[in-house]
Amino acid sequence: MNQDVLDLARLQFALTAGGHFLFVALTLGLATVVAVLQTKAALGGKALDARLVRFWGQLYVINYAVGIVTGIVMEFQFGMSWSGLTHYAGNVFGASLAVETIVAFFVESTFLGLWIFGWHRFNRWVHLAMIWVVTLTAYLSAYWILVSNGFLNHPVGHRTEGGKLVLDDPVAVLTNPSALLAFGHILGGALLTAGFFMAGVSAYHLFRRTPEWEFFGRSLRIGVFLSLPALMLAAVLGGLQFSVLRDFQPMKSAVFSQKTAEIAQIQADMVARFGPGDYVPSEAWTRGGGLVMLIAFALMMYLTLGGAVLACFKKVVYRFRLWHLLLMAAVPLPYLAMIAGWVFREAGRQPWVVYGLLRTEDAVSDLSPGTMRASLIVFTALFALLAVLNAWLLARHARRGPVDSGLGHDDRAEADDPAYALPAARY
Repeated sequence: MNQDVLDLARLQFALTAGGHFLFVALTLGLATVVAVLQTKAALGGKALDARLVRFWGQLYVINYAVGIVTGIVMEFQFGMSWSGLTHYAGNVFGASLAVETIVAFFVESTFLGLWIFGWHRFNRWVHLAMIWVVTLTAYLSAYWILVSNGFLNHPVGHRTEGGKLVLDDPVAVLTNPSALLAFGHILGGALLTAGFFMAGVSAYHLFRRTPEWEFFGRSLRIGVFLSLPALMLAAVLGGLQFSVLRDFQPMKSAVFSQKTAEIAQIQADMVARFGPGDYVPSEAWTRGGGLVMLIAFALMMYLTLGGAVLACFKKVVYRFRLWHLLLMAAVPLPYLAMIAGWVFREAGRQPWVVYGLLRTEDAVSDLSPGTMRASLIVFTALFALLAVLNAWLLARHARRGPVDSGLGHDDRAEADDPAYALPAARY
């Protein structure tokens, strides 16, 4: 194993996995928001609710479309850069990845297409059912991904045959605490991301004294009131993960807590069990990732607690421009917290890919450094391009506001359903 190849492969996976998750977080959170908003619109029949669905739904579709490309590209890495992992453990964690592909690319994408092009073609209840199918399959997709990741962090339900892992107890794999706690934590983080995004975009328009003050005042309050319970959910389940970390990955726990004596003892135990080697993960990445996550959480807690109070007063929502600036500046905070959390989760289990079973150096493919560098450059350039494109498209549509075009636009002279008809834009 060439050390340069290992380092480049790890860097490539860190950049592409982190880049892909930036799309996933907002997609998952906005899907839930749009589904709830459309439920309210279908039940109440109010034009404002339908306009909210269309505007935020358009942003959701943009983020989903670009994000799914990053997911497809990232899948190539398993076969190209990590053949040792797929050969050794693919029979276990590969099954959940295959199910996720079926759910995400067939069911979720199909119903999303029907939802996008089904406006004014299906009745409101069928159309509502479609967005709920999209949302629930998005949750399932996230769950199956975390089943795979949970197995890598805490391998259960397997046995060894012929030097490879095979599935022995599917229920144990599906109910792995490492997967379930992370799944709930991710859902809280995704809703938090959507809440901060909605509040930030709405604050931008209110700061500019938009004539759509009622529209964005409602959106800002939705974002603020969503963020507080989402933050509490993420914090509680994150705390539960810390509580079991000492049992699942004691070395990571000791490094984060800076317990020098405990680190030395665990290192000695692992050398006795697995043979010579350095079993201490990078303190800079492990502890640094955890601390950045906690600092970002603290900042968001103050913002959400204060915001929940301020949002109770309509005049403050519409006129408090300093608060609007803070909400705009705070949009990156959930992204920062989640990326730092993933760094803590993944870097802290090194030098293992499958904890206690397969080392990272044994999982990397037998490639030349030149090939790995070329792959890293191509992948990084592609992901950077997609990230810039997504940011530009989101900013462009967000700045335009709820104009009479885009998602759900009806070209007919009269819409069949007045609840879904968009009044003339006041811009």
